[in-house]
Parts: sequence; C-alpha cells; structure tokens
Amino acid sequence: MSAYFNYNGNIIKEGTPVISADNRAFRYGDGLFETMKMAGGRIFLSNFHFDRLFSGLSVLGLELPGSFDRNFLEQEILSTCAANNITEPARVRLTVFGDERAWREMPRTAAGFIIQASVLPEAYLDLNENGLTAGIYRLGAKSADGLANLKSNNYLLYGMAANHAKRHQLDDCLVLNASGRVCEATIANVFWIKDNIVYTTPLSEGCVAGVMRRKLLQEFAMAGYEAREKAIFPEQLREADELFFTNALYGMRWVGALDDKRYDNLQIVRLYDRFIRGMDGR
Repeated sequence: MSAYFNYNGNIIKEGTPVISADNRAFRYGDGLFETMKMAGGRIFLSNFHFDRLFSGLSVLGLELPGSFDRNFLEQEILSTCAANNITEPARVRLTVFGDERAWREMPRTAAGFIIQASVLPEAYLDLNENGLTAGIYRLGAKSADGLANLKSNNYLLYGMAANHAKRHQLDDCLVLNASGRVCEATIANVFWIKDNIVYTTPLSEGCVAGVMRRKLLQEFAMAGYEAREKAIFPEQLREADELFFTNALYGMRWVGALDDKRYDNLQIVRLYDRFIRGMDGR
C-alpha cells in the first residue's frame, strides 16, 4: 500500500478524504482512468496512454485545465512515485473525473485527477509459468457502441465478471458483447493463435482500446508476423491452438484453459521473449 497519493497536483497522505458524495465518478462513473507501468524512471507506453486518455476526454466532452497537459501529468506521476520512495517497477493509476454539477448542468468540465502508485508484485514481471484458467461471463454483455473503446470509470460489468471468476475458482473471465461474441477479459484484451496466425478481436466488437494491444499489433506488423482482427464466438475459441491476454502491466499472460479446453504456449513463449521481455528496460 502506498503512503501518499496525488490529488490535483497535491501530495496527500493515503486515507485523506478529498472528494464529496456528489463526485461524478462516484455517482455516475463519469470519467476515465489509465493503469500504467512505471519502470526505470519512465512510464512505459506513455504516449499511447495519454493518446487514449485525451481522446477519451474529448469523446466525453470533458476538459482538464489547460496546464494539465500530458507533460504535466507525467511529472505528477513521477512526483507521486518519488513521494512513496518507489524505485522498483510500479503500478500507476491515473483517474480523471467530472466535476460535481448534475448532468443537466451543461457544459461540464473535468474537475481534476487522482494518481496512485504502488510496487508491482513479482508475478507481473515475467510470463506466467502456469496457464491462467478462464471462464465465460454470460449474465451481462457489453455494447459495441461509440463509448465501448474508452477505459471508463464505469466498471460494473467487469467487476461482476471478476466476481464470477472468483466464485468459480477461475483466474479471469471473458466478457461478451451484446451479439454474444468475445469482447475482452476483465482487465485485458484477448488474443489467440490458430495455424501460426495471431488474432485479436477488432475494436468494433466493443473491447477497450488497449495500449498493449495497439503496441503488439504494430510490432507484429513490423516484424512480418501475420496478425489479423477477427470477430469470434466463444465456442470458436475451442479451435484455437493458443490463447493469451494482454495489458499494459504484465504485457502478455498465457491462458492455459478456457472452460475444459486446454491450450499450449509454445508460440506464446516465443512472442513474449521477442516482443515483451526487456521492453521496459529490465
């Protein structure tokens, strides 16, 4: 647990209340967040994170004060890590939320941000040796609409899917879209390999526009790997040879089983060694 967090540029002791019951992130899920990896004194994939953040704020019609640009936020992240004496690889969460006026009081602006930082567990720093066990969450579904690709503060669907996974002794669950096709996992994008071709779900299926997803698709293309975006029903994943999840913190995670289907990881290990290992300077 970190000792301090950052609220609008002020370093504050953990546990200090800074928002009211009318905060829009609390009441409506109004706002966005970025979960970033900090290593070697730099923010991994910072340009991708800030591209997504400011693009999302534009979609939501929210604006940070003019001085709160990406350079300012990056320095505030560094300051937050320094305040917590963090020198090891760290998890940084930047939350931006709307002000406390009601929805009908338009236009609204983003009142500010909170930055939290904590040391990453060792398990995040290498490819998992034991494959994750995953299931499929079917009680709720995600709309593939104009807001679907945002990393929104509204996390109810993912939280319910994560609780479902815990109740059934699983590591994670796939979240489906309203058409019943694979969208993503609770904190990750979904990739699979079939006949030496790497696939992932397209953004049009409703998944969050993951920064690691974006990075890997670029890297695969430059390296000459065949990678395709493809809509898929969960039952069709039984035909895949390998399955993995991606996010900005752990890079890639091998999924060893989806329900009773088992997956190998031979190509995943090679992809991890080539495209993830050492990417953060370790």
